[in-house]
Amino acid sequence: MVSVDHFRQELQAQMGRAAKGGLIDVLINSAELSRSLGGDASPNSKMSSCCDAMQEEIRPGDTVLINRDSGPGMTVRYLLPRTVGIQIGLPFKSN
Repeated sequence: MVSVDHFRQELQAQMGRAAKGGLIDVLINSAELSRSLGGDASPNSKMSSCCDAMQEEIRPGDTVLINRDSGPGMTVRYLLPRTVGIQIGLPFKSN
């Protein structure tokens, strides 16, 4: 079964590849993110977990283009690179 953590890892991987490629932002659609993982969860449960992961990754400056409340799925433009402390592969450090 595909969990929120699986979607979070794939989302962060996609953002990391985009940033490494020199992009300043990346547009992520929940339906495409969900399809990228396959899985055996029911479509509604799977999409809910996918949207939960996307929602949790939203940071100041990111833009929600299609809100999950407006129908199935959502679309977000994430700014790159991610800010220090939440950047892919870096643990959060507080002072």
